[in-house]
Order: sequence, then structure tokens, then C-alpha cells
Amino acid sequence: MPQNQPAVGTDSIAAAAARLREAAATGHPAAPVRDLIGRDDVEAAYAVQQQLTAERIKAGATVVGRKIGLTSAAVQQQLGVDQPDFGVLFDDMAYADGSAVPAGAILQPRVEAEIAFVLEADLAEGPLDAAQVRKAIGHAVAAIEICGSRVADWDISFGDTVADNASAGGYVLGARRVALTDFDPVAAEMTMTVDGETVSTGSGAACLGDPVNAVVWLARRARELGEPLRARQVVLSGALGPMRPVTPGSAVHATVTGLGTVSVAFSG
Repeated sequence: MPQNQPAVGTDSIAAAAARLREAAATGHPAAPVRDLIGRDDVEAAYAVQQQLTAERIKAGATVVGRKIGLTSAAVQQQLGVDQPDFGVLFDDMAYADGSAVPAGAILQPRVEAEIAFVLEADLAEGPLDAAQVRKAIGHAVAAIEICGSRVADWDISFGDTVADNASAGGYVLGARRVALTDFDPVAAEMTMTVDGETVSTGSGAACLGDPVNAVVWLARRARELGEPLRARQVVLSGALGPMRPVTPGSAVHATVTGLGTVSVAFSG
């Protein structure tokens, strides 16, 4: 649990968790939870997220990594926030490159292309600076994140999205794995298409100036909250351009220079 307990009461946190839990279970998006925990109470929002995470782990899910959200100015502008957030990746969120996501598996899906990193060392001790993070990264890979919101119409504040596991839905990793010694994340250029139409472009510099900076932020924040990053975990470092909605039948394809391509479809 967070080291600094939220000012919001435990009853409100439990009520917010219950609302999001029901939305996930029924497939019907719920009203925002900011009426219960506030728009920007960071500790309360992560307390809700951690409660739901603990429930999923108890039910048998395995944590395989984290996703960082709201790292690009474009996405922050879309959602009206001014700081990053993070959510938890579970084993059942992974989809194979070129596979199809079943209809209804992710509520209100939207997609964004980014760089994923796979760790080969823990990030639990030490300064957690860029040098340490770079050393801990085993390889980079192109990725599509499938965002999903349990909040109706994506009507989210910062508190809503953090409580809702940073609007995590699923992710797809490309086949090509590249060490940082052979790849410059800042210089990487991204293009994402939906049904053959270019819908998002960007570069590594759009992700907090350097996607590695995003992992530094995450490593420190995760340790503060008592769940540091571990070896073999996947880190989705944040969108390189605006996220876009998809509908049943959509086909998504992304290219990240130096990392190759990654794609996913959505069943009708």
C-alpha cells in the first residue's frame, strides 16, 4: 500500500473499487469515480488501483510488468492532465503479434504505439537513475498498447484513470528484440495505421524527452509505492503519439524505426 495514506476515507476507496470492478465484470462502463476519491488525489487513486490489483492476484492473475501512461504532450492534452501515471500488466493482457482481440474483451478500446522494454535486472535498490535503468534493460521492442476504460465515454480525470489501472486493457509486442547498445529510443520514429490509414505519428523524444526517462520515473514511483520493478517484467514506456479509437473489424499496424513492426486486429 502507499507509504502516504490518502486523505480520502477507506469507505470511499472501497466504493470506487467496487464501481470499477462491476464495470469490468459486467462489460458495462460505469460513472467516473472522482465523486468518491477526487479528481487528482494521487494517493487515493493508487489505493483504489492497488486494491483491485490485489484482488486480481488473489484470483490467480500474475503481474508481468507495468504500463506508463500520459507521457506525451499529445496524450496529456487529449485527457486534460499534466503528469504521467502507471498501471499493472497482467499475464492475460498479452496478445500475440498479428493476433485478433476478441470482441468485448477490452471495454472502449483505443490504441497507441510505443517502445516496450524488458528488464533483465531488478530496479529496487540504488539511485534508480538513467544509467542504472539502461543497464537493467535487456532489450527494447515495438509495442501496441490497447487502452481500455471502465469509465463510460472515457470521461476521465487523472484520478479516474489511475484508479482504473491507468486505463490498461492489453498489449502486443513485436518480434524484433534490440539491445539499447544498438538502438536510440529518442531518435526512434513511430507511424501507426488503422485499416491502412495513418492515424498517429511521433518520436521517442515525445515520451518525456526519452522513453528511458519514463522508466526512471516509473522505477522510482513503483518503489515508493512498495512494488518495485523486477527482472523479466515488461515496461510499456508510453505513447509516442496520440492514441486512437478502434472498432470491431479494425486492423492496427505500427512501425518503430530500429525495432520493426507490430500489428493487431479486433474481431467483429
